[in-house]
Amino acid sequence: MGALRGARALSFPFDVAPLPALRVACFAAAVAVVTAAVVTPAALAASPRQTVCTVTVNSSDEKEALRRALPPDRFDFVELVERGRRDWLASACERKVACDVLVVSGHYDGGNEFFPDSLVKSEYLPVDELERAACSASCGTLFENLKEVYLFGCNTLNGDAARDVAGEIGGALRHAGLPAAEVDRVTRKLAARHAQSSRERMRVIFKDVGALYGFSSTAPLGPVAAANLQRYLAASGGREFGTGRRSASLLAHFPGGSLIATSGIRGADAQAAHRADVCRFADDGVAPAGRLAFVDELVHRDMTEVRLFLDRIERAAQAADAARAQPDVAQAFAQLAADDEARRRYLGYADDVDDLATRFRMLALARSFGWLTPDEQRDRVTAVIESRLAGGAASTTDVDAVCTLAEGADDDAVLLLPTVQIASDALARPDAAAIAACLGDVRAHARMLRALTGDDEAAARFAEVYLRHRPLADVDDIRQVAVDIGAMRSPAAQARALAVLAEARPSDPAMLARLAEMYPTAATADVQNAIAGLLLRGGDDSALDRPRFAQTLRQYRRNPAGRDLVDVLIRRLER
Repeated sequence: MGALRGARALSFPFDVAPLPALRVACFAAAVAVVTAAVVTPAALAASPRQTVCTVTVNSSDEKEALRRALPPDRFDFVELVERGRRDWLASACERKVACDVLVVSGHYDGGNEFFPDSLVKSEYLPVDELERAACSASCGTLFENLKEVYLFGCNTLNGDAARDVAGEIGGALRHAGLPAAEVDRVTRKLAARHAQSSRERMRVIFKDVGALYGFSSTAPLGPVAAANLQRYLAASGGREFGTGRRSASLLAHFPGGSLIATSGIRGADAQAAHRADVCRFADDGVAPAGRLAFVDELVHRDMTEVRLFLDRIERAAQAADAARAQPDVAQAFAQLAADDEARRRYLGYADDVDDLATRFRMLALARSFGWLTPDEQRDRVTAVIESRLAGGAASTTDVDAVCTLAEGADDDAVLLLPTVQIASDALARPDAAAIAACLGDVRAHARMLRALTGDDEAAARFAEVYLRHRPLADVDDIRQVAVDIGAMRSPAAQARALAVLAEARPSDPAMLARLAEMYPTAATADVQNAIAGLLLRGGDDSALDRPRFAQTLRQYRRNPAGRDLVDVLIRRLER
């Protein structure tokens, strides 16, 4: 366990009659999880010693603030991170560490992991690993005694769903013919049952914790958070700390209202059943065959459950596929492949999913479960792309999905590129041209290069998506784009095109010098910043008079406040 880095009848679990079926990094400071049982001086004297476990993947400000403020005869500190060891959380579980207090210091990316802001540090804490520790019997003591959790990182208790999966499900239900009122009721039930935000996911992990603190938006930097903590503990004398009751005083010591408090889920909460399902995937005591058996169970509940667990199902299928040689895994795959009812219901739901990326993922899973041959999968992918193009409504999101699919196509006899037929006249449309370019059409590629630096805003956005997946590589393409950028009239479009060109890391000194000449007359600070970014990523600035150009950057900058890429470039030029 690493700690880093038609009409189809469905059944619903909440009083719905059979129906027709249906990826913010925040550089804030720290996450702290803290528990203690301190109420009065008398209680202090009688209370047993408690263990403060620290997970320091970034700054140690919060940890040191607590160490200074808490009485050493009452609290022992244990650092869980073992530098240079990837499985340090598993090591803590093996050592039967029991944390009364857990302090995690690290930036939080909004849902997936805590990470450092230094390239020197290599420790990470994926949220998946927190789930695994919370769910696995092999790690039963680590979170067993937690009463309070403090999450000092931005958005750690943000209540907004990371992705609108419930909304996507609602669209599939509407496509299948469900009345609007029922769609609304079903999606609200799903949102209540399943953790779709950072706040709800943390509540699920830290089950039964009485006071769970974190930030609904921006959090203070580590030194500021540490100072606030010290002031709070000095003012309260530590009497509230670790009681499991939410403290209004603590919230008041963090101005701005972003620090909020909630609690971990309880046994009677709507998400208790969801937590049990999460643990069926996260528990390291469940073998690959057992996870496949759970997938089979989910498919027989209803397809909305499958969609909500799609990420976890994909990971379970991948792990099981690597273990197909094991008899029990092979048997589990064979059982899925032979389940005609599950196949019918699953593929019926996939046909109603409007989001192409989700549909492609579901079709790939169907192939791995033996419900589609590679040819059948390719035919379905081809049909849905052609249907979307025929409707004239392909979006940049659709293009992103097709490009992602095409990136994964290889020669492993799984899924080769779909055989989409696009008429020549359709290539005049940017959506069709972008999809054709993703699938390898040379004419469409040229169309996207022209669109990137053209006057059509919509076409330029399609080109941006395409070129994010197929970065500029041909020298002639790079040169032509660089020339065309100089003639663009829209500053916003020019800044975006420069950012796309920067991804190619152009190294021609003469080309970089010509682009640098655009800086003094650039219409906006965004364009100047984009030029600076491109020059920073370029490989050779030997054609530039470095001291003179640094002075030009200062003299003509449109953002006098600085603190952007122009400043970074000035510092590099003056070395």
